[in-house]
Amino acid sequence: MKKNKKYIKWGTVIIVLIAFIVGFVIYQRLFAPNVAKDKAYLYIHSHADFNQVMQTLESENLLKNTASFEWLAKKKGYAENVKAGKYLLKAGMNNNQLVNMLRSGNQEAVNLVFNNLRTNEQLAGKLSRQIETDSITLLSAFANPDFLSKYNTNPEELRLLFIPNTYKIWWNTSAAELMDRIMKEYRKFWNDDRNAKLYSAGLNQKEVAIIASIVEEETNKNDEKPTVASVYVNRLKKNMLLQADPTVKYAVGDFTLKRILNKHLQTDSPYNTYKYSGLPPGPICIPSIASIDAVLANKKTDYLYFCAKEDFSGYHNFAKNMNDHLENARKYQQALNKRKIF
Repeated sequence: MKKNKKYIKWGTVIIVLIAFIVGFVIYQRLFAPNVAKDKAYLYIHSHADFNQVMQTLESENLLKNTASFEWLAKKKGYAENVKAGKYLLKAGMNNNQLVNMLRSGNQEAVNLVFNNLRTNEQLAGKLSRQIETDSITLLSAFANPDFLSKYNTNPEELRLLFIPNTYKIWWNTSAAELMDRIMKEYRKFWNDDRNAKLYSAGLNQKEVAIIASIVEEETNKNDEKPTVASVYVNRLKKNMLLQADPTVKYAVGDFTLKRILNKHLQTDSPYNTYKYSGLPPGPICIPSIASIDAVLANKKTDYLYFCAKEDFSGYHNFAKNMNDHLENARKYQQALNKRKIF
């Protein structure tokens, strides 16, 4: 009898010990911190399956114990419910938190930015470095008439729709989803106040944005932009050639030019405003909001010419007539020669 009690006692101890060990193992698999880095991002591509997710976790050494994560992920049904996106993994996160985050698709938004871009190729490259969609796919969409017709644009005017700002967007956003968002922001930007200024200036949205793109390339001094804009608006109204040096750079395809020479002015391109009247067919860059608003400010001046100041301050000398302009240009050319800028 005593022997049986002894067996029962030890059996109970063993059962409790096993239960403790099993409980500890389960607890470890569920709640022990399992992220191997202080902060890391897990990128899950569209159409990726569970095996590909595991391969990424292992190849990038994101977890301390991938086996425990895999066990719980399968138990909670994540293996059949993979969602694409950019996920933030932080130190201290356990498997339960990780699986719940991934299974629910609770991804981190990307802060999408695009500025100082002149061509569709540059734009596609900039965007592709921030979202999943690659630059080739974006460029193909940007050149596709059927794709662009939905947004009432064409390849030359496409960049007019991109208002530079910081936008929260999902990493796995497709080209179509991206353009839908861009159009939403475009319509929001052109509110009643800005449209009223359009009417006052006697311009349309396209004209304002193209002029703004030239102003953007002419000066980075926001306080001077309305005056620069007034020169181009005045020339348009008088049916004068715009003769904007930045459009020549765009036509030539060399944005590093520091001095526009006569050979550059002969470039045969609709973007060369020394040869062709009116506005170029599209923007020569994505203008900043400051440049767009500078055109909309509709500053009234009699200026028809301007030239960079000879002190290289970034500001300009403005003139109402050709004689004054030639004098300003002479000062600047002398300063260029002195600095050996040819």
